[in-house]
Amino acid sequence: MEILWVLMALALFSMVLLPVLRRRRAGIQQVAPGSPDAADPANYGFVRQEELDVRMPGPDQDLLDVLDLVQRTQDYRAASQLLAGTEQESETRWQRVQAFAGAASLELQQRPGGVSETPGGQWLRVWRAEAPKDAGGAAVQAEFLVQQAWRTSTPGTDDFRIIMEEAKAACAQAALLAPGDPIPYIIELSVARGLAYPQPEFEQLWLKILDRAPAHMGAHLAALHYWCEKWHGSRELAYNFAETAAARAPRGSLLAAMPLFAVFEHLPEVHLVRSFYQSEVVTKAIHGALFAVQAARPDDPMLAHVRHLLVFFLVRSERWAETMAQLVHIDGHVGALPWTLTADPAADYTVYRALAVAGYEANGGSPATLPH
Repeated sequence: MEILWVLMALALFSMVLLPVLRRRRAGIQQVAPGSPDAADPANYGFVRQEELDVRMPGPDQDLLDVLDLVQRTQDYRAASQLLAGTEQESETRWQRVQAFAGAASLELQQRPGGVSETPGGQWLRVWRAEAPKDAGGAAVQAEFLVQQAWRTSTPGTDDFRIIMEEAKAACAQAALLAPGDPIPYIIELSVARGLAYPQPEFEQLWLKILDRAPAHMGAHLAALHYWCEKWHGSRELAYNFAETAAARAPRGSLLAAMPLFAVFEHLPEVHLVRSFYQSEVVTKAIHGALFAVQAARPDDPMLAHVRHLLVFFLVRSERWAETMAQLVHIDGHVGALPWTLTADPAADYTVYRALAVAGYEANGGSPATLPH
């Protein structure tokens, strides 16, 4: 019976990927690695799969250096200093809070501790004990609890609710330490989703964020989850939220890409209709994201997030040259949607990258014709 299920899954998988692997007009064919006809991503200077960084969507060397130091020495002070020196309302600070919390959570998962072993993430507990009024440490602790709830418990269970209630209290404490900081409220958006806040209560929370950082892309992405059909909203509510954000986006803001994230959140699990990715809804969302990318500052920390999602949709739409134009900017880092939803983000990203290279070359492209 298990073999039958495996065969059925493989059949469905081939039905989904075959339209991508073989273009009718250009004749993309799947060939064995090392074949003379195989497209080689290395020809474009792309990073080998085993060297891809799965921790972040794009480079942040200061964060990587501090993370390495904190985890090597178990001394939190470098993390505290980095957050204190990062602009309060910035996307970068939000990403760094997430990264520190995620590092502590993963450490604890790998080393839960015991009679003779110190549990992982001990530096975060020391940070909170020694510097209880440090707003950065309070925010990291709140995000750590949120990640622990999602990582170790099942939504709806008592364990999940207990951890989320603790996270909610930690968010309130972090907000008191830094009244103008949007991050404690952004963290609470995930708590609101997990604890199923009623919509009026969620909207009150959202207004607090808009008062502090109205164009914060990370906050909008976190809020979008709440409005999705699989949580506490619907497809229509999620699309309306995303399209409203895009319409109100200031010039140069990546909020214009929000509809593409809304489409992604409502993709059917299996696509048997090849034309789906050429549909008006998807095409319009892709164009909005491409416009946002072109208008954004090159150093916008959310730019890589949008480019990664564009790669997914552009490959599915068989828009090879446009895919390659995104890949040259993001290759090397894969810590973003959609790759982080899979068990092996680097492997999943590599498949899409190989398809993009093959499609690009099948249509006359080469390393010499690819602008950087």
